[in-house]
Amino acid sequence: MQPIIECVPNFSEGRDLKIIKEITDAISSVEGINLLDVDPGKATNRTVVTFVGAPDDVVEAAFLGIQKAAELIDMTKHRGEHPRMGATDVCPMIPISGISIEETVAYAKKLGEKVGKDLKIPVYLYEAAATSPDRTNLAVIRAGEYEGFSQKIKDKKWKPDFGPDQIGTAGATVIGVRDFLIAYNINLNTTSVRRANSVAFDIREKGRIARKGNPITGEIIKNKNGQPTRTPGKLKGVKAIGWYIDEYGIAQVSMNITDIQTVPLHIAFEESQKSAIRRGMIVSGSELVGMVPLKVLTDAGKYFLHKQKRSSGVAEKELIHIAVKSMGLDDLTPFDPDKKIIEYSLRKKGSQLVDMDLVEFADLTSSEAPAPGGGSISAYVGALGASLGAMVANLSAGKRGWDHRFKYFSDYAEQGQRLKKELLHLVDEDTQAFNRIIAAFRLPKSTDEEKKQRSQAIQEATIYATQIPLKTMKVAFESIHLAKAMAKNGNPNSVTDAGVGALCAKTAVHGAWLNVKINAKDIKDEKIKQDILAQAEVIAKKTDTAVAGILRTVNRIIA
Repeated sequence: MQPIIECVPNFSEGRDLKIIKEITDAISSVEGINLLDVDPGKATNRTVVTFVGAPDDVVEAAFLGIQKAAELIDMTKHRGEHPRMGATDVCPMIPISGISIEETVAYAKKLGEKVGKDLKIPVYLYEAAATSPDRTNLAVIRAGEYEGFSQKIKDKKWKPDFGPDQIGTAGATVIGVRDFLIAYNINLNTTSVRRANSVAFDIREKGRIARKGNPITGEIIKNKNGQPTRTPGKLKGVKAIGWYIDEYGIAQVSMNITDIQTVPLHIAFEESQKSAIRRGMIVSGSELVGMVPLKVLTDAGKYFLHKQKRSSGVAEKELIHIAVKSMGLDDLTPFDPDKKIIEYSLRKKGSQLVDMDLVEFADLTSSEAPAPGGGSISAYVGALGASLGAMVANLSAGKRGWDHRFKYFSDYAEQGQRLKKELLHLVDEDTQAFNRIIAAFRLPKSTDEEKKQRSQAIQEATIYATQIPLKTMKVAFESIHLAKAMAKNGNPNSVTDAGVGALCAKTAVHGAWLNVKINAKDIKDEKIKQDILAQAEVIAKKTDTAVAGILRTVNRIIA
């Protein structure tokens, strides 16, 4: 999966739209960056910008934004209600998909080092990127704000992680990594804010003030220092409050989920539902504010399917549909996945082979265009084989009398969906690899240096174009294990589908093998060439043996 990082820099300018546009233009100038939101605030004199992209692109875009803010914002003249310490006050990076928090930290440090070195701005790392426990909390680092930092920065304890230990007109910047924050509203079938607050107090980590007897009117329980004690709520990292929405005529529980690993969206929904029911209400639906990573909704879809004892190895679109309907995300307004899911907002529809319908794909393949060719077709046939394996698993999970085995088949169905997705990605990747070779051959070759660079580019592109079909072989071979399990243990009425899936996998492996061999012949590095060819031959031989065994099983059952 293509790694995607979200970045949410906060700039200390919320009134001058010209300055804000210059900063966002600098960010958007990086190819591959998708600017999702620009939210200026006049009272706070602060603008929150949200953009996403590949890790290196995000680092470059964030650097350009910080650089432009340093040029245009003079902190000696800045006034606003929000605490701040720099022209770019804080710049959190959030892993969205295909990358972990730990991996994202490396990019935060890369950005911090570049800002400190090239822009001479003091940089502090916070949250997951913090270099010491006392730098985890943003508020602690920012204490004293810009006006107090000229003295604070002289303290050895507050020596910056990067950059000079003195402050200029751009102030200091805090860069870090945090988990994705979800702004989420629960709709209740009541107009009572007090009752909505009761649900909020039940679920939020902070809970409510502890009282004797009646939880509303009872005497407050205090600690030995005379301070009120609290009864903690159910969900760690969740902040929540009740309010009334005049537009819809209902009360809501508005929450921020700050740790989606500990409290996924569907758990926040479920706990709110339990609290509401205990208090004589129901949750009539819910509302996502802003965008979320794809995994948030696919995980929710799997959760609700498992509650129904159904296979969760269904297509991504179906998982999203189940999540939306289970949590009533379309209760107040239509739910558009393309506008609510970050990964979907980055897709360029119609720009890939897999966006075509079957006829379009076949027509293009049969045309005089050299791509898509055998490599893409091999990957696509492999995707169909994995799809058949997933189908048998899903049919088996739903077979009457096999309810006790639904988890076994659901796991296999999920595996099939994963393999299908990887192979569909390789359909386009193989064509892109071919285009990369063509581009290398078109490089200039007038001078000796140009000839050298061209030759190196051709070799790199050729190795890459050989590794892609090798990857197709590996993934397609993995799908044979799925076909074998389904032929042996799946619904006997669908055993021939498992057999066809195995044959598709064999075609994918051998078709890709042909591409490996024809591309490998142009690799000059003999060691790399022989290593790739040896790997491919082993996979091909194992495939033949495995598929032959599956077909014997299939023929025995249907005989």
